[in-house]
Amino acid sequence: MTTPADHDHKPSNFLRQIIENDLSLDTYAHRRWAGSPGDAAHHAAGQPDPAKIRTRFPPEPNGYLHVGHAKSICLNFGLARDYGGVCHMRFDDTNPEKEDTEYVNSILDAVQWLGFGWQANGTSHLYQASDYFGFMYRAAEYLVEAGHAYVDEQTPEEMRVNRGDFGKPGVNSPFRSRTPAENLARFRDMRDGKLADGAAVLRAKIDMASPNINMRDPAIYRIRRATHHHTGDQWCIYPMYTFAHPIEDALEQITHSICTLEFEDQRPFYDWLMARLIEGGLLASPPPKQYEFARLNLTYVITSKRKLAQLVNEHKVSGWDDPRMPTIVGLRRRGYTPESIQLFAERIGVTKSDSWIDYSTLEGCLREDLENKAHRGMAVLDPVKLVLTNWAEVFGSEAYTEDCHAPVLPHHGDDQPAPALRHFKIGNAVWIEREDFAEVPPKGYKRLFPGNVVRLKAGYVIECTGCVKDANGHITEVHAKVIPNTKSGTPGADSVKAKAAITWVSVADGVSADVRLYDRLFTEAQPDAGGKDFLASLNPNSLQVVSAFVEPSLAAALPDQKFQFERHGYFVADRLDHAASKPVFNKVTGLRDTWGK
Repeated sequence: MTTPADHDHKPSNFLRQIIENDLSLDTYAHRRWAGSPGDAAHHAAGQPDPAKIRTRFPPEPNGYLHVGHAKSICLNFGLARDYGGVCHMRFDDTNPEKEDTEYVNSILDAVQWLGFGWQANGTSHLYQASDYFGFMYRAAEYLVEAGHAYVDEQTPEEMRVNRGDFGKPGVNSPFRSRTPAENLARFRDMRDGKLADGAAVLRAKIDMASPNINMRDPAIYRIRRATHHHTGDQWCIYPMYTFAHPIEDALEQITHSICTLEFEDQRPFYDWLMARLIEGGLLASPPPKQYEFARLNLTYVITSKRKLAQLVNEHKVSGWDDPRMPTIVGLRRRGYTPESIQLFAERIGVTKSDSWIDYSTLEGCLREDLENKAHRGMAVLDPVKLVLTNWAEVFGSEAYTEDCHAPVLPHHGDDQPAPALRHFKIGNAVWIEREDFAEVPPKGYKRLFPGNVVRLKAGYVIECTGCVKDANGHITEVHAKVIPNTKSGTPGADSVKAKAAITWVSVADGVSADVRLYDRLFTEAQPDAGGKDFLASLNPNSLQVVSAFVEPSLAAALPDQKFQFERHGYFVADRLDHAASKPVFNKVTGLRDTWGK
């Protein structure tokens, strides 16, 4: 078999090996596709499936997607892309009490932002499980009539006790011996609203002594009087997820149903249900197959929707899109790029065993993506004024300013075009970082201290002469002399050797900006491991807001534009709060990993 050329560079994983083996054996080569999801008869009337494989991304619309979902999105859409297939975007909306159109819209936006879509072969493959409720009910009636399902009217507590445990087999329900006709009548009573919520469930009839507890007559339908965000009050019974999900896959002709490891014990029921419904002629063959991979465990992050909601509801963060949150909307606002997240998903690979991925891996992927894309600029985050006391003497006027420039992006090699330039002024006063001056320098210190010579990056070489303090001993100004004829890029610029170059922003054209210095939300690598109170390890310094000065090119940033603040790291113009009149930047990550140091 010839593998697709465009994924030759991708790291191998067991899912790729399974797909390539199926393609080599023509496992799914004779499937038909009628242009839309449907039962066996529907697809039999269709054409040969143009998709070599079909995968799906099937979130429940009950919350905002997080970085773990991003891995699944990249995996399912990426495999379909690499193997000439189609990935379906499907909402598993079978639980009416927790779902909302707000989440539907946020999920669609997240998938598209990550760079994926559901249009293929002239068709939109955007589906929702609730569209299949009619077929699911029909499939349930078939199971009842075939003797494979029964209505159980035990109390929930009786069902729990009679189910047994890992060391004790279950006990048959007293309702298990009802005839198919009795069960069908009772199931229709459930459908027609004649029984109260919780009064009965429909259960598959399999084996109450099975060593896999999930095969001990699992519930497949329950009564739930709740308005569904899509179907309204049409139904008062709803399928259980473990029943609905395999049917959704089959109706959509999914070939490889990829899910996380917690569903591994459910696979026998998945296969049992597929076999029963194919026997009854309801579903097409061959059926989809379920494969499990290890979910993403990322250090310094929690991904429980309940705990993330707690952070939002208790105002520990500003919302679902808080840049400290691991949600996709939070990562986006923080300044992460789709390319960096795709690179991260590819780099961590796909395995069958649980492991922890260090957060620095994600940050490293972002640095790798932004290194040659993020425009450079100078910003001073903890400013103190540097006054060039001989400016008027050298240039004839205190008000005189001079143009300076620096590359927008680093220039690599002689074979590349000259880099674009950013422009800014230098005058008799500039802002510098407070840490760039030391009245009494520590050993090895190379920046400003009395008598030392440094270069203002892209500007002049200067010699420090001292400082001014207030009554409390706080340094209010640093003083220096400009050394003539040493401007960067001019003849004689190297005539005076400087021991260091420091960043700066001119008082003449620097712009005030709010800079949000975000850090990791938790101080512990596994904040909720072992049942710990995750709130106890909240990082009190995960957000600091400073009043900074930035060069004019940064002040002209568009919302969501990324930059490298020279020496400080990567920053993004906040996509909601940033404005030309009041720039707001979020710190994305530093220039290197500092947490492991």
